[in-house]
Amino acid sequence: MTSVIPPRDRLIVGLDVPTIEDARNIVQTLGPTVSFYKIGMQQVFAGGLELARELIDQNKQVFLDMKLLDIPNTVSKAIENIAQLGVTFTTVHAYDHVMMAAVEARGSSGLQILGVTVLTNMDDSDLARMGIGMTAGELVLTRAKTALSLKMDGVIASAHEAAAIHAVVGSKLKIVTPGIRLAGGDVQDQKRVMTPALAISAGSDYLVVARPVIQADDPQRAAAMIIEEIEAAAFN
Repeated sequence: MTSVIPPRDRLIVGLDVPTIEDARNIVQTLGPTVSFYKIGMQQVFAGGLELARELIDQNKQVFLDMKLLDIPNTVSKAIENIAQLGVTFTTVHAYDHVMMAAVEARGSSGLQILGVTVLTNMDDSDLARMGIGMTAGELVLTRAKTALSLKMDGVIASAHEAAAIHAVVGSKLKIVTPGIRLAGGDVQDQKRVMTPALAISAGSDYLVVARPVIQADDPQRAAAMIIEEIEAAAFN
């Protein structure tokens, strides 16, 4: 799977900024260097759905990161509306009833649904405090196998679990990885992080990168360097 995805399309830049104008400025600054953007909750509540339509009109791909978790009927109705937007990816939490409802509701649209396994700012101790008797790695694998059985398109997972996921599901699920940090960079609020090259080598298909690009002195150059790193790792 990974070898057929162009390196430029494997970088998803997160537009995690306060306003839609801030996001538009980032897109303009990055220009043709970046082809894929993530719109998360912060942007959705600042006009992000309008921005999604704008990006699609500009032939950009959009990852609408909603992390849906609700009763099946509510999830179904939300997915039906998201499917009409023309975005490439959206997310639901990787619970059986949520994934099942989402897959059924997207119908014959081209919407690809990703299951959030374990957030990359969480580790084993966080799960233990929540009363979950598995390690992060064990829970990710359990949810990835369930996602495959329910005909999901992929999962959101740390690169630390990417190789193990491929070992149990092969290339049947896309692995989209947040928590990417440049070598020597500040990990900030993340815990299970990895550099772009190591993440691709570990088996991640797409990398979601926000702060290392949008907060860089030269965002376009930062994005270009990440794409170069992805290409070198993918074809090494």
